[in-house]
Amino acid sequence: MPGRGVVRLLLRHIMSRLSGLEWLVAGAITAIALFGIWQIGGGLYIKAKAALAQVLLDAAWNRALAGAAAPKPWPWADTWPVAKITVPKLKKSAVILSGVSGEAMAFGPGHHLQTPRPGRPGTSVIAAHRDTHFAFLQHVVVGDQITITSRSGQIHSFQVTATRIVPWSSSGINPDAPGTNLALVTCWPFDSTEPGPLRYVVEAEGRPTDPALPKPDDGPAISLWPL
Repeated sequence: MPGRGVVRLLLRHIMSRLSGLEWLVAGAITAIALFGIWQIGGGLYIKAKAALAQVLLDAAWNRALAGAAAPKPWPWADTWPVAKITVPKLKKSAVILSGVSGEAMAFGPGHHLQTPRPGRPGTSVIAAHRDTHFAFLQHVVVGDQITITSRSGQIHSFQVTATRIVPWSSSGINPDAPGTNLALVTCWPFDSTEPGPLRYVVEAEGRPTDPALPKPDDGPAISLWPL
């Protein structure tokens, strides 16, 4: 194997024979290679950041289940876990965060604070982005089961009753509707990358809880659980 001195001499010889056009081509190739490395590095960074965020969210959710009032996943977070959503048929689940701020929805579905908590009377609204945490909504159909686990450990079961497309300014969702309801909301259409005025809504109604599971919270009974 040639020594470093020989390699340097060889490189100098090659570089001295490059024409102006060849220098330009070599520079372009180098720039493309560096850009590719940067892109790969950036993609890996984003994936690593998302994976770390999920670990921190799961840890915060476990603290919530243990009784912490508003456990932030990281010190500067403006949100915290309030529930967990699961769609058994699709094997999908996600930690639901408090509010629908940009930070909250960057890392998971967010609960609209102007609506009841999932499992309480009325319609609870949960929103998430169509290309990440609620991408699976396009595969949810009428009759599917959705479960919500509250931070008290209570399990609320819902059944999908309808899917519809609505303008964001007139969703028709009534937070004070009778019964126990759930509305999952994301942007529409799913294959678009541009913001638009339409929203995709999955509506579900509460189902009787399995006697083997904790009963839904209904007013004062919630004090029995370590909220």
